[in-house]
Amino acid sequence: MSEVLKQIPYSTIFLLFLSMVLSLATSLTSRLLTNREQMTAWNKEIAAWRSDSLKASRTGDKKLLAKVKKQERHIMQLQSKVMWQNTKTSFLWFVPFLIMWYMFLAPLYSDVWAVAYLPWMTNSPMQLPFYLWYLICSLMFSTLIAKGLGTTPGATE
Repeated sequence: MSEVLKQIPYSTIFLLFLSMVLSLATSLTSRLLTNREQMTAWNKEIAAWRSDSLKASRTGDKKLLAKVKKQERHIMQLQSKVMWQNTKTSFLWFVPFLIMWYMFLAPLYSDVWAVAYLPWMTNSPMQLPFYLWYLICSLMFSTLIAKGLGTTPGATE
């Protein structure tokens, strides 16, 4: 079975499917672990503060500048909370991804140069190694799935 997964198009399809499944799993985990309504409220409060801060610095409004300065510590705490909400899924999945990568994918494709071709590149198809093909697929699927599930970091609704 492992020899089949080393041959194009099986390697191409396998890594495409694997990246889709893992992107879906991480996005679902993020959806389950994150309170989106709270994140939206925090992001709106941070955006309003940034707007006030920018306005205060542009106009030189002393009252607004004092108000912005007074809220700065609270906003920093909110930004920290938002960052934690956005990264806790990464912490959860970091070790499983490392195990999958170093125990399964790297050994499987260590002796294979190309797992996918990009036929539209130049006159001859561009050959992609497994790590680059997986990265492209993963970025594509994680973006699409996160948008679909509403788990895009920093997004306000």
